[in-house]
Amino acid sequence: MRPARLVPAFVILTVLVSACGDADPATSDAAAGIVAGISATPEATRTPQPSTLGPGLVRGSTAPEFAGLEGWINSEALTVQGLLDENRVILVDFWTYTCINCIRTLPFLRDWHEKYAEHGLTVVGVHSPEFDFEELRPNVVEATERYALGYPVAQDNEMATWQAFNNAFWPAKYLIGADGSVRFQHFGEGSYDKTEREIREALTSAGYDVEAIPRGGVNAQRLDPHARAITRELYGGYERNFTSNGVYAAQAAYYEAPDRTFEYQDIPAGAERNHNQWYLHGVWRNERQALVHGRATEEPSDYIAFRFVARSVNVVLESPSEEPYTVVVEIDGRPLTPKEAGGDITFTDSGQSVILVDEPRMYAVVELPVLGDRELRLLSASEDFSLFAVTFGAYTTGA
Repeated sequence: MRPARLVPAFVILTVLVSACGDADPATSDAAAGIVAGISATPEATRTPQPSTLGPGLVRGSTAPEFAGLEGWINSEALTVQGLLDENRVILVDFWTYTCINCIRTLPFLRDWHEKYAEHGLTVVGVHSPEFDFEELRPNVVEATERYALGYPVAQDNEMATWQAFNNAFWPAKYLIGADGSVRFQHFGEGSYDKTEREIREALTSAGYDVEAIPRGGVNAQRLDPHARAITRELYGGYERNFTSNGVYAAQAAYYEAPDRTFEYQDIPAGAERNHNQWYLHGVWRNERQALVHGRATEEPSDYIAFRFVARSVNVVLESPSEEPYTVVVEIDGRPLTPKEAGGDITFTDSGQSVILVDEPRMYAVVELPVLGDRELRLLSASEDFSLFAVTFGAYTTGA
């Protein structure tokens, strides 16, 4: 189970780990950075059956075999032993397609696959889902195509390979040498130069010549130099609100019963919102994994609102009926401007900033030119409006 932490927390960027979810402070390597209720890790999620040995594998140990993988994309079913028999070096990447931290690592994985696949490296993407809709093969196939992943990807819906590798984070990478030993592991974003150096050393040890292959080639995003803390990831479903590291709902009515539809009243205009919590107005139902709008209305009037400190905001949305719907996005009580809009924002003839939700995925809604302390509202007239998670970033644009 994910342990609860009742103190809402900011994320200190100077010790940023960047892995999806909320870290277990008892087992995370970044726990030393947690001081006075401030979390050092933005988004690291414990497995539902956490190991008491800490995350990952012991360097130099024998790598485990894949377990329970199905729905292979871009290849036939693979095994660790079969790849080792072909003298391959293996880079295992645990990811899930709505995780912004995973998404930001994909260009590097594509680059390594393109450069080293013919020189002994096999990248294997192990898709370990966070939400139920991420278990569906068509959704994973679509995400693989959207991000142009040419390497083998397999579904780990039962988290069997996740558990075999003693994994605890999205994203996480494990480098297995051609001799079957674990040579390197990395949790979260970053350390791309070091990871590529480890790949090249493993390939060289296996007898491959990679000297003529240039290093690098993908520019990593840079953290905003003015950022010291950003809002943590927020979850909508009661599974996380009752058992995760924090209380995301600001209104007590949410906690009275699961799967309950309730008419919420927002705090008065001008009252200050708590950081790291969301507020509801109108009729909503708290489901296991999502907040679901509880009625259809003539115009968007019911909303979820939250205060945030960040440059970017991304939301994970779904339509239970699979019918598309629109969500109106407002910042500080007004529409976004084109300079503030994320990649999934469009503008109506009347000037509203909206997103069209036509598939279950992460939507980029805000991309501020400078770090800000702002308020965001998401409104919809549709009863299909389902919000799973909100993530925040502090990367400079165009970096």
